[in-house]
Order: sequence, then structure tokens, then C-alpha cells
Amino acid sequence: MPEPEALLPLTPAVFHLLLALADEDRHGYAIAQEVARRTDGEVRLGPGTLYGTLTRMVEAALIEEHTRAGARSSPADERRRYYRLTPFGRDVAKAEARRLQRLVSIARAKALLVPKR
Repeated sequence: MPEPEALLPLTPAVFHLLLALADEDRHGYAIAQEVARRTDGEVRLGPGTLYGTLTRMVEAALIEEHTRAGARSSPADERRRYYRLTPFGRDVAKAEARRLQRLVSIARAKALLVPKR
């Protein structure tokens, strides 16, 4: 497995998907809804971008696919593919967050961002 930093910088779509999966497993449509909700509708992932990116992320071992089974699952849940972060995916998301945090610090130091009052 490569070092997480070797995958940086992430595309915005990949980082948004990692963030959407950081707190719980979700199926594709729920991931798209979470991204749209969290960005106040500024980022909307169409099916091609969403599922193509998810496929590449599975191949890169950032996330893994599973089906939901158990007492709380419905027949629809059993047909859906759910995704979860892998430990490597979480490390990559943390590395990207640190990278972006450093960039924001530089922008603040250059007076490009001023705190809201």
C-alpha cells in the first residue's frame, strides 16, 4: 500500500466522497444527497461521476463495497451496494485535510481570507 500522501492532491469528487463516508456507511444515492446537503447544493454529483469515482476508489482500496444485512435492513437495502471507508481511505482523507488546512493557513497569512465577524 502506498503512503497516503502519494495519492494527493485528491480530486474534489474523491474528497467529497471520502467525507460523506467518514461518519457512516452509505449507498450511492445517499452519498450524493450527503454531498449536496453538506455543500448547500453547490456540489452535485451526477450518476456518471458518482459511480465512476466510487469504482475507482474501490480499486484504489480507499473504500470497500458491501451489502447491508441484518434485522434493520429492508429488501431495498439488500439490493443496494453500500460503501465504507477503509483504514487506508481514512488515512488518505486525513492527509488531504491536513494539506488543505496548510493551504488555508497560507491564504490567511496572505490576507486572502479574513475571519468572519
